[in-house]
Amino acid sequence: MTSVIGHVLSIDFPPAYQSWENTDPATLFDAPTVKNEANPKAHVCRHLQGEAKGCDYLVLWLDCDREGENICFEVIDNTVRWMSRVAGQQVFRARFSAISAPEIKGAMAALGEPNRNESLAVDARQELDLKVGVAFTRFQTRFFQGKYGNLDASVISYGPCQTPTLNFCVERHQALVAFQPEPFWVVRPVVAKAGQRPALEWGRGRVFDAEVGAVFQRLVHEARQLRVTEVSEKEERRQRPPGLNTVELLKTASSSLGMGPAHAMQMAERLYTQGYLSYPRTESSAYPPNFDFHPILAAQRSHPIWGEYAASLLSAGFVTPKGGVNVGDHPPITPVRGATEMELGGGDAWRLYEFVARHFLGSLSSDCVLRKVRVAFAAGAESFAAMGTTVIKPGFTAIMPWKGVSSEPLPAFQQGEVVPIQEVELHQGKTSAPDYLTEAGKAGDAVRMLETGCDLIGLMEKHGIGTDASIPVHINNICERNYVQIQSGRRVVPTELGITLVRGYQPIDPELCRPNVRAYVEQQIDLIAKASRSVKVAWGVVLGSSKGQADKDAVVQHCLAQFSRKFDFFVKWIARMDSLFEASFSPLASSGKVLSRCGKCRRYMKLIASRPSRLYCPTCEEVYNMPQGGAIKLYKELDCPLDGFQLVLLSLGGADGKTYPLCPFCYNHPPFENAPKLGGAAAAGMPCTLCPHPTCRHAPARTGVASCPACETGTLVLDPVSAPSWRLDCSKCNFLVYLPKNLHAAKVAADSCEECGSSLLELDWKKGQSPVAGGEAWEGIRQAWRHAEREREGQAGPRQGAGQEGGPTDEFPGLLTELGL
Repeated sequence: MTSVIGHVLSIDFPPAYQSWENTDPATLFDAPTVKNEANPKAHVCRHLQGEAKGCDYLVLWLDCDREGENICFEVIDNTVRWMSRVAGQQVFRARFSAISAPEIKGAMAALGEPNRNESLAVDARQELDLKVGVAFTRFQTRFFQGKYGNLDASVISYGPCQTPTLNFCVERHQALVAFQPEPFWVVRPVVAKAGQRPALEWGRGRVFDAEVGAVFQRLVHEARQLRVTEVSEKEERRQRPPGLNTVELLKTASSSLGMGPAHAMQMAERLYTQGYLSYPRTESSAYPPNFDFHPILAAQRSHPIWGEYAASLLSAGFVTPKGGVNVGDHPPITPVRGATEMELGGGDAWRLYEFVARHFLGSLSSDCVLRKVRVAFAAGAESFAAMGTTVIKPGFTAIMPWKGVSSEPLPAFQQGEVVPIQEVELHQGKTSAPDYLTEAGKAGDAVRMLETGCDLIGLMEKHGIGTDASIPVHINNICERNYVQIQSGRRVVPTELGITLVRGYQPIDPELCRPNVRAYVEQQIDLIAKASRSVKVAWGVVLGSSKGQADKDAVVQHCLAQFSRKFDFFVKWIARMDSLFEASFSPLASSGKVLSRCGKCRRYMKLIASRPSRLYCPTCEEVYNMPQGGAIKLYKELDCPLDGFQLVLLSLGGADGKTYPLCPFCYNHPPFENAPKLGGAAAAGMPCTLCPHPTCRHAPARTGVASCPACETGTLVLDPVSAPSWRLDCSKCNFLVYLPKNLHAAKVAADSCEECGSSLLELDWKKGQSPVAGGEAWEGIRQAWRHAEREREGQAGPRQGAGQEGGPTDEFPGLLTELGL
């Protein structure tokens, strides 16, 4: 038995299409794609292949949704060929909804087969999102970051789901800005009975003319009394909630619990893997007919908070939930076993678990029953009404108090009764602008959410933007891209960049940011997944072919052809969007501060410190990307011997943050073919620590000491500005080694170790602190290193950042040999 950590493979372009500089984004729509290991450092593929050796059967226990089905086939690709050959079916699929003994036993007793069509639907979506998103993102990023300095975004990204999500937020912002408040007047007579002053609603609602309002006020005042024209009473039932699906969980987490959708999903998945909740990704809000509620209720019977309530449902008989939709994927989310606040560690995990448990109990409770009383009044020709509410039976609101209704009864009125008017107010107000969208609307404001559409998650669900699992990701993406900000009340407020982007799409091709195109794509992808029967797989061969209602390749090519035409049209008319950027952002020429000399014109370049960090030469009008996430400064006014550009120094934050020099030109245009690079795809480059030049004094050939024992591909390089805490940093990973503390200076010697070939270090000790006493320097350095290790006894020794576990190693000679000491 073993496990994976999410997707085993991820889709990407081959190396020939990775360069932002040399690849035309328009060619990406027809570019090939490859599947690479999603987490190479974890070596999941190698692990699965090793585990498969000698096995006869494979049982797949992945999440029972489309993504889980896709992971099944990724596992199959890395196991079946290494398994033993036996007759009959070798690959089985287990389908379950919770990590509980009954579910696991039931799934094992009814093993099925993996569904290739659902997996192909995921492959289609991945390919479309990759090609469309990367093509638009690369073009936008290079175009706008090459012209404007204060964009404050690492990339100007586009996404088929991300951009329509942003569009919802910007459209609400535009409606808010365009809104013009209008004054109105309301006539409010004041009456009293039995010590109460019931609130009266005017039959006309409101008028928008002050003089007209004053006329009606005078007429009511002259009537002097209100006559009761009707007293009506009715019983109203508020239905218990249906089962809990993912979207409703995310809405409540945002509106009532103050959790962002992405964080709420992480908490739910953690509670699921720990066995406290059922599978949290489901679109179904109706339970299947054969769902057994008794074991779940029994598990809650001993809970210290709601145990008595659960026991009463078991003893008195619970009500089977009504309503909702059964999509056929997974049952609604329920608790699996009881848990206390202390057991879950409190915090968000407990609050989310408590909500799920209370919602489940509420769905099995009776409806809430109210008595509504309406009293109609007349003052001359004007009519008014008062409403009163009395709770007869709390029902499900007893366990879900946030949905409760408070009793507000009216005094007893009789038809024909006359009540004197104490005062007639003419209330003036103004129409209010729509508020910004919230992630899930405000708690207890369901009616207003339906009327105004202030619920972003609801809008995404309604228009088919994303799935129950990906909706949190899309909202989180527009936050991380600096397109929107989450403000008080979980309001989603677009930034200047987000507003300008959407306003730029609208005059070129509005469909690029509207949800209808994505909804159409999702419909086509659904056709790939729908089929009449599943697929049998053994030894990596499809034994029983079952096609979906649409061919995967045909759907992908059809959608890509549409987006390719849209991309060409967008590029042709980019000037329309550029005019909006020009009005909102500062040009590069007026941004940044002078930092270093350009190797071409020998004039000074400017550092644009706002995201993404870059250097701009006003004379040559060229932009040089810089590594992100650190501070950039001039490096001793030293020049690169290859191109004459002044070197700069990148310093990463934190006590163990690395520092390394780089040449702006070499970083962006490596002078060596297939030179190694660091950084993300948009700003990847070659720093001096990766330069293969054999004689440059800043390259590893002169500053490198030994190969990195952690990643085995990097080189331990002497940090040139780490004094007084001299250290060696890996040129690729976060591994680092501190040298002894009592050093005045350190440099890499020209000689190397005869045993391992590592470069030697020349160490200049502080006065009176040299450990060398009558012996050779080599042995003295060995003793000093051992002394430094003993001083750190019980602390982390050679570290990978600040998080590598373990204390100092006892194998000092081997380590010293690797370091040339």
